[in-house]
Amino acid sequence: MPDNKTQEWFSRLALFGACFAVLVIILGAFTRLADAGLGCPDWPGCYGHLLWPNEAEEIARANLAFPDAPVELDKTWPEMVHRYLATTLGVITIALVFLAWRQRQQGQPLKLPVFLLGFIILQGLFGMWTVTLKLWPQVVTAHLLGGFVTLSLLWLLAMRLSNWRWLVSDTELPAILRLRSWVLVGLLILFAQIALGGWTTSNYAAVACPDLPVCQGQWWPTMDWRAGFDIAQQVGPNYLGGVMDNEARVAIHMAHRLGAIITTIYLAVLCFGLWRLPISGGKRMSLCIGSLLVVQLALGLGNILFHFPLSVAVAHNAVGALLLLAMVTLCYRVLTVGTDR
Repeated sequence: MPDNKTQEWFSRLALFGACFAVLVIILGAFTRLADAGLGCPDWPGCYGHLLWPNEAEEIARANLAFPDAPVELDKTWPEMVHRYLATTLGVITIALVFLAWRQRQQGQPLKLPVFLLGFIILQGLFGMWTVTLKLWPQVVTAHLLGGFVTLSLLWLLAMRLSNWRWLVSDTELPAILRLRSWVLVGLLILFAQIALGGWTTSNYAAVACPDLPVCQGQWWPTMDWRAGFDIAQQVGPNYLGGVMDNEARVAIHMAHRLGAIITTIYLAVLCFGLWRLPISGGKRMSLCIGSLLVVQLALGLGNILFHFPLSVAVAHNAVGALLLLAMVTLCYRVLTVGTDR
């Protein structure tokens, strides 16, 4: 295969991998939010099956083998489909490493695909621990964040292979360089907010405040911050449905609300700065990030106003992933910007 053909496949596969990772994240969110994370109480199979038990006799045997986790077919299939999609993403990454190795003499990135493969292996371990440790919130949150990091790395690889850089004139360059620190801080704030969202769902704290703009009828209800953010809590026996008391869950929920306010203000100011850049790409990024931010806020509010419907909650996760991709794109373009001379 000629080198240019390999390069083309390399670039396309990285872009496909990023799109596929979005699908894995969406199904993972559906699995978590539908309380199907323990839909299969064993790993890597499901009640000892490659797929899941669906015949009456198979279900009866599974119920005898796992008396504390009877078969619920509406929860077994999302869990196993998610596992197989995640495995497919690992296969895609192996192919990326192979293509990177073939192109190593042409200056193509090799360290990033290799690191990505190692990270996906770690992510697979977190997937296993999610089941074996019975939805321990620390592991569930780390697994969610790992999915977002995997998506970001795949997208970064796709951008590097496609050379999606900004090329500007010497007079335009200083204005962009001044935004570098602002953009990096914005990415960190957004990632912290995503982490808060993961901690909220893994501790079943989303429903702790079912009203707006107050929480349980109060502007500042009683909260237990220490218990809510005790990351040293012991493992087990089973975290399905959550184990924290009301005050701890309220603290988590309120932290996520406050984080949303901070993230919104910061990204809105950043969008204003992007709009004022003397290049058309700045305005396009401003519109992209601003639009996704508005949709994400609407979905967050809709979760509460409509009493946390599954479709809205899953969409909230999906748009959060897209917003992260937009910020990763902006970081890449600001940090790699060059002149067109």
